[in-house]
Amino acid sequence: MGFLVTTLIFVAIGVIASLCARICCNRGPSTNLLHMTLIITATVCCWMMWAIVYLAQLKPLIVPVLSEGE
Repeated sequence: MGFLVTTLIFVAIGVIASLCARICCNRGPSTNLLHMTLIITATVCCWMMWAIVYLAQLKPLIVPVLSEGE
C-alpha cells in the first residue's frame, strides 16, 4: 500500500472514531472536547509511528556492507 492510501485510511479511522465518540459518549461540552482531543492525538500518534517505520524501511540510513569472504 502506498503512503497516501494508508494516510487516508488513518484519516477515515479518525473521523469514524470521532463520530462514534460524539454519538455514544455525549455527556457535555467539556467531556466531548476531551474525547475529541484524545481521539485526534491517538490517531496522529499512530499515523506518525507508521509513517516513521514506513519511511525508515523505504530509505534506510545504514547500508549493509558485505565483507570479502562472503
